[in-house]
Amino acid sequence: MQRAPISKYRPFPIIPLPDRQWPSQTITQPPIWCSVDLRDGNQALAIPMNIREKLEMFQLLVEVGFKEIEIGFPSASDTEFAFCRELIEKKLIPDDVSVQVLVQCREHLVMRTFEALKGAKKPIVHIYNSTSPLQRRVTFGNASKQDIKKIATDAATLVKSLAHHLPGMRLEYSPESFSDTEVDFSLEVCEAVMNIWEPSAADPIILNLPETVQWTTPNVYADQIEWFCRNLKERDKAIISLHTHNDRGTGVAATELGLMAGAQRVEGTLFGNGERTGNLDIVNVALNMYAHGVDPRLKFDDINAVRQVYERCTRMTVHERHPYAGQLVFTAFSGSHQDAIKKGMDLREKNPNDPLWGVPYLTIDPQDIGCNYEAIIRINSQSGKGGVAYVLDREFGLDLPKAMHPQVGDVINAIADKKQSDLSPKEIYDHFRECFVNLDAPLTVESFEDQAVNGKEHTLAIVAKVQFHGQEHIIQGLGNGPINAFVHAVDSQGWKNFRLRDYRSHAIGAGSATDSAAYVAIERDADKKIFWGCGIDSSIEMAGLYAFVSAFNRAQTAK
Repeated sequence: MQRAPISKYRPFPIIPLPDRQWPSQTITQPPIWCSVDLRDGNQALAIPMNIREKLEMFQLLVEVGFKEIEIGFPSASDTEFAFCRELIEKKLIPDDVSVQVLVQCREHLVMRTFEALKGAKKPIVHIYNSTSPLQRRVTFGNASKQDIKKIATDAATLVKSLAHHLPGMRLEYSPESFSDTEVDFSLEVCEAVMNIWEPSAADPIILNLPETVQWTTPNVYADQIEWFCRNLKERDKAIISLHTHNDRGTGVAATELGLMAGAQRVEGTLFGNGERTGNLDIVNVALNMYAHGVDPRLKFDDINAVRQVYERCTRMTVHERHPYAGQLVFTAFSGSHQDAIKKGMDLREKNPNDPLWGVPYLTIDPQDIGCNYEAIIRINSQSGKGGVAYVLDREFGLDLPKAMHPQVGDVINAIADKKQSDLSPKEIYDHFRECFVNLDAPLTVESFEDQAVNGKEHTLAIVAKVQFHGQEHIIQGLGNGPINAFVHAVDSQGWKNFRLRDYRSHAIGAGSATDSAAYVAIERDADKKIFWGCGIDSSIEMAGLYAFVSAFNRAQTAK
């Protein structure tokens, strides 16, 4: 194999910040959230959203709770312009929501943008230009720093001259590629824009500091943000905003550390849609906060409904393992995980008033975001003994004795292994019934009668018509209950080659019309192997009898 040409790459320079404070900070309140799904997210789609889809997505973002929504790049296309006009002219923008539009620092584009925003209340005009050495050299043909700064200040001057057309308008400026721009030059450009705009503490400018491409580890981005916040003049007149991407797979981490470093605002998309590996996933960051007891002030109590709208409008799919929103994130296939989750859930049922969530392997309560407990345990050939029992209990009300778990788990896991896939709850239940419940071969109970024996307290006499290996028999027995009397009857026929080891029973569900489930374990004399059986019937006595017969039949047919 040819060796990779590693010499063409170099490490990213660090920021001289020996007294950095962000590592000791914690996130205690949510940032200002700005969705860029309709712009960053939309531009990265193979088939961009049409106006109907953009309207549906906009409505979803409003329902989720976003108060700032970047709706597009209205100077870039007729569709973008028309969407902006439709929102404004049809009064679809709630009074407490600011729409944001993006525009490059170019005069004709700025003019077109103001035309698109006519009549909007408190919009945000977001201007940007690239500032990094790489962009200055490659994109702008070795442009000087002064040339780059002038692009920004000329645009800020133009926007300020037009601002009276949009009462309540706010300005956002982004030094694009901030994360690979010299921090002192980013600061110089941003302060130059501030000098022109003349913000106040009551009406601050938004300075958005994008990690347009992730070049390094999240701690370096946090150093950049802290350095910028500490050195910015008139810091109280600016809202520091983050806009991370996910090229190194650390967009969420970079944002969280950036907030710890002093940022107050976050731009991102639902589920991380965006160029290349995507933008920041706002759902992920918001629910990370939620899991630490911080209210994100975004509504994700039905994450599946949010995902469905997103997938319909974008034609993208949320990966099964995507944090919080993936279909498999609240599931466990591993036996040890299943066992711990089952114990955690059982403990919560015993202590329903415990205010703190504490279930192993589950960082938040799935029900908080609209997911059901029933989907937690998934059974495949790798699952353990407790997983099957959990499904049978949670889905079907069958509380198997703990000693029965390994035997049932082995049988169901072998079926999953043969199938080469995981089993649905219904499949698990069907296979459990087939292998353990009310088994009728080689011993079949055709009729059963019992009555108390006169003069003998707690003694029951039974008469049963049975078939054993295809031959009909009338058997009789005495005992202190139906099962004990039936065992005596079996023994009288010379069929008893076992010892009764365990018996449990319970009602399934609640109410007067419920069935009963019973579980019996017998030990085969020949090899001391244990065999479990289950009986289900409207009568608790018959359920117990069927459980014994099921265990007996399993012992007869097993090797």
